[in-house]
Amino acid sequence: MAGMEKPKTGTISWADLTVPDAVGVKDFYAAVAGWGVMPVAMDGYEDFCMMPPGAEMPAAGICHARGPNADLPAQWLVYITVPDLAAALAACQAKGGQIIRDAKEMGGAKMAVIRDPAGAVAALYQPGDGPGC
Repeated sequence: MAGMEKPKTGTISWADLTVPDAVGVKDFYAAVAGWGVMPVAMDGYEDFCMMPPGAEMPAAGICHARGPNADLPAQWLVYITVPDLAAALAACQAKGGQIIRDAKEMGGAKMAVIRDPAGAVAALYQPGDGPGC
């Protein structure tokens, strides 16, 4: 996100949830967690950044399972910051993991989704060269 400090290698830098009904689920978390909602325009629909009370930066995202997120599982997905996405993906496969979404670029940054040998899913995130995530 623009204006944020670059996340440190090895940290969880973001979490989001991808579901068929992001509107209903964002209302659920707004009520349960007290989060405010900041719509994010997509291609013909809106996903949502969830804002802690009084915060300027979001805590997480809630996304529709369509467009670029159509193939993501309905679960909270954490993004682990890595310095070199290609090397991290090679290590994933060498250690018995699977790549379930190939690397893609997002505004200069790169991300991919993996499954570890135990079956848990996470995203790997390589920040771009500019400021922020």
